Amino acid sequence: MARPVPSPGTPAAYEGDAVLTHGQWREQANRLASALAERGVGKGDRVAVRMHNRLEWLVVGLALGKLGAVQVAVNYRLAPPETEHILKDCRVRAAIVDDEDPTPLRDAWKHLDLNALIGVDRTVPGVERLDDLIGNADEGEWPPGGLAPLVIYSSGTTGRPKGAPLGGWNTRPDPEVLADYLRSVGFDGASGGPGNRTMVTLPLHHAAGPGSVRAALRTGGTVYFLRRFDPEAALALIERRRITHWGSVPTMLQRIMKLPEEVRRRYDVSSLRYLSTGAAPVPQRLKEQVLDHFGEILYEGYGCTEAGMITGCTPADHRRKPGSSGRPFRHVRIRILGEDGRALPPGRTGEIAVRTPVVISGYIGRGRLGPDQLDADGFYRTGDIGHLDADGYLYISDRRTDMIISGGANIYPAEIEAVLTEHPAVAVAAVIGVPDPDAGERPIALVERQPGAEAGAEDLLEHCRGRLARYKWPRRIEFVDQIPVNPMGKIEKRRLREPYWRGHERRI
Repeated sequence: MARPVPSPGTPAAYEGDAVLTHGQWREQANRLASALAERGVGKGDRVAVRMHNRLEWLVVGLALGKLGAVQVAVNYRLAPPETEHILKDCRVRAAIVDDEDPTPLRDAWKHLDLNALIGVDRTVPGVERLDDLIGNADEGEWPPGGLAPLVIYSSGTTGRPKGAPLGGWNTRPDPEVLADYLRSVGFDGASGGPGNRTMVTLPLHHAAGPGSVRAALRTGGTVYFLRRFDPEAALALIERRRITHWGSVPTMLQRIMKLPEEVRRRYDVSSLRYLSTGAAPVPQRLKEQVLDHFGEILYEGYGCTEAGMITGCTPADHRRKPGSSGRPFRHVRIRILGEDGRALPPGRTGEIAVRTPVVISGYIGRGRLGPDQLDADGFYRTGDIGHLDADGYLYISDRRTDMIISGGANIYPAEIEAVLTEHPAVAVAAVIGVPDPDAGERPIALVERQPGAEAGAEDLLEHCRGRLARYKWPRRIEFVDQIPVNPMGKIEKRRLREPYWRGHERRI
């Protein structure tokens, strides 16, 4: 059954007080498609889009969809030389950016022979302006279409980022199976529905942000963009716009829960009926705080760019199965692999391997995945460590690359971080392994304190007593002004580890 077409005057999205109606969206996308076609962009071409959460992202995505082009998502936080790798790797034909000054990008990309380089907010020599293209082009005759397919690049925490086409590559899932899977990963309707008002704070160069946008619009809702996340601004937007749906990452929820209670209680969040989180470990204490403040509306999703969504945890699951990331969605199968690559029974910890309808078979420009990443049965090795319980619930310990092996014992940083962040003086904690001549490596903790907090290392170590086995305690605690995180809220541990491992044989 076809979905009803919204009337031209119906709002599609807001950013602040600015509104984009469905009629404006279609007209501007048609004009931009005509302008890009004049510049040689067509079916199958890849176009880099480096943009914050804003209305223009919708126009660009729909225009590329009408052309049959592919949108290559580029992290707006990357330095120009880092972005050059992505554009070359994906062989993009054109680029659209919203940098305040696009000059450094223009200079870094000048040898790439782009058909067009377009700026959103400002033009400089060699960069055209988006509004000018839309205003000067004819609307033309373009099919209704939808948002363009996406290529998402990994965050590069363990090396140079790799491009993964969302929805698989060289894979042909059964349409009915795929549709059933997509319904289930939306928690069977919990994340959409006519009239939903969805706040989008997740970045649009990652899978989750565009996924929230698509789910909202596909089910007859309206999108509310928050260009830069601020915890109090998010609460204010929920109250002002009566937001019903919000997809977050744990860092965002931590920032909200760290606000003084009188500030949090100032805002009416009773309209919110679906709050999802994921992309990084979610401490059980944080889940309980969120449930207590927002109500029984917290859903947790676990997935990865290469395999889509894998498990989901409902509000009831958080209470019944504390620490779990939930059960597999329909058409998802999970294996826990031992060091020898064989499947382990429930209760045993190993690497998480998954089969879903959207597992990729390869990265852009790198051919098919090898058997060490994708086996003959179609199971993708995620690099995450965890176990299944007897009821089929998944518990994630940590990333395999983050695991610390100290004196032969496996230590999972996420477990230590969860304990440290329970202390009221701790805003963010990151545990990493550093070289040790006797044990190989030892855990240390880097801690970002709450404003005004004065707790010292001994206070935090004492907090670990009775909560962690002694061998897991950080060997030292270092206080820092700010712990670096990527736009999805994941701590950039490679960046933290690098100074400690410089000159050592181990690769980090």
